[in-house]
Amino acid sequence: MRRLNRPAGWLLVGLICGVATPLCAESASAQPDQQDCDTAVARARTLAAALPADDLSRYFAERDLHQALIEAGNGEFDDCLELAARAAEETRERRHTLPPGEKLKVLRADE
Repeated sequence: MRRLNRPAGWLLVGLICGVATPLCAESASAQPDQQDCDTAVARARTLAAALPADDLSRYFAERDLHQALIEAGNGEFDDCLELAARAAEETRERRHTLPPGEKLKVLRADE
C-alpha cells in the first residue's frame, strides 16, 4: 500500500473534512429538540381532545402523550416525536373501540 506524502495527505483530509462538515452540521441541526416535541404533543393532544372523554382510542392516545412528555424530560426527543405521532395516528384511525354498552374501567394502583 502506498503512503501519501504529507502535503497530499493533509490536502485529502482537508477536502474530506471540508465536504463532510456541512453535511454533519446539517444533520446535527436536524435533530429534534424540546420545541419540536412540544409542538407534536400539542397537535396530537388537540386531535385526542376532539374525541369523547370515554373513547378508548382517546385513552390510549393520552397514555402515549404522557409517555412522550416523559421521554422529552429524559432528553429523548426522537422517542417523544414517535410517541406523539403514534397518539395522533391512534386518534385518526380509532383502532380501539368497545362494543356498545361496554365501558373501560381503569383501576388505580390501590384497587
